[in-house]
Amino acid sequence: MIKTLKTAAIVIAATLAMQSANAAEKMTYLFPAPDTLPAFAPFQIAKHKGYYADEGLDVRFQIGKGGADVAKQVAVGNADMGGGIGDTPIVTRANGLKVKGVALLGGQALTQIAVRRDAGIETAADLRDRAIGVLSFKDTTYYNLLAVLASAGLSKNDASVQALGPGGIIKLMISGDIQAMSGVPEWVAAVQAAGIEVDVWNINDIFPAIAQAMFASDATIARRPEAVQGFVNATLKAVREIQASPAQAASDYIAAVPSHQGKEAQITDILTRYTQLVYPTQAPLQLGQFDEARLKTVQDFYLHNDIVRTAVPIADTFTNQFVSN
Repeated sequence: MIKTLKTAAIVIAATLAMQSANAAEKMTYLFPAPDTLPAFAPFQIAKHKGYYADEGLDVRFQIGKGGADVAKQVAVGNADMGGGIGDTPIVTRANGLKVKGVALLGGQALTQIAVRRDAGIETAADLRDRAIGVLSFKDTTYYNLLAVLASAGLSKNDASVQALGPGGIIKLMISGDIQAMSGVPEWVAAVQAAGIEVDVWNINDIFPAIAQAMFASDATIARRPEAVQGFVNATLKAVREIQASPAQAASDYIAAVPSHQGKEAQITDILTRYTQLVYPTQAPLQLGQFDEARLKTVQDFYLHNDIVRTAVPIADTFTNQFVSN
C-alpha cells in the first residue's frame, strides 16, 4: 500500500510539473551578438536563476546579426523580442519597421571612448589625425564617435576611422596601430588585461548616447503585454543584482555560461564597469525608463549627419509602460 502511494505521488508530481511547463508562455529573444558576451549577463542570470520561469515564461535565446537586424526580425514577427541599442528604433521606424524599446539596461551610454595613455590624447580635439577603431560604419560605436568628433569641430575626415570588428579593435589597440577606440566595457577590459594603460571617456558628458534596450513590435505589445512585462521584470531584476554585487553576479553568470569558467576576476571586473559606467540612471528616471528628450537629441544628430533621412515621432520609438514607477 505504501509503495503504491509513493508511486502515485511521483506520478502526480511529474504530471503537475509537465502541466506547469506546458502552461509557461514561450518567448524567443534575439541577441544582436553571441549570447555568451558579458554585456548580456542580465539575461543569462535571469534565465539561470529561474526569473523568467517565475514570470510564467519559457524563454529561448537566439542570435541575430546586429541590432538593426534584430529590430527587423522582431518587427516582422520572426522573434518575440530582441535587443540592441536604445536608439535603434529611430532608424528602423524610419524604414517602416514598427518596433520600439520597452526597457533600457541602464541610463548611460553602452559605449565609451578609450585612448591609449601613451598617445597623449587628452581631449576630443586631440583625436585629429589619430587612428580610431569602431565596430563597423553602420553601428552605434561609429555614430557615437562622430558625435565626439563633432564636439571638437571635427568630422570623420579629420581622423583615420577604421571598422575593425571587436577582435580587430582589441588587437590593434594592444599593438598601438590604433590609438583610440569607441567600444564597450569588455573591450576596454581586454586591452587593459594585456598591460596597456588607457583612459576611458564617459561620452555622456559629450553626447547623450543610449544603453542597451529590449525591443518588441507594436503588435506584440498589443497582443502579449503580460509576456513583455514579465520579460522586462525578470531582466531588470538581474540588472539590479549585478548593481548590488558584481562579484556574486559574476559567479551566477559563470554558472549560467560555463565557457567563462576560470575567468571570475575578469568577469567581476567587467560587470563592475557596467555597474559604474552603463547602469546608473539619473532621477527622476528609474532603471529601465527611456528619456524622450535624450532620444530626441540623438535623432536630431542622426538627421544632421545623414544617419537617418526621416524623422519619426520620438514617442513612437519607446514605451515606459513596462517599467513601474
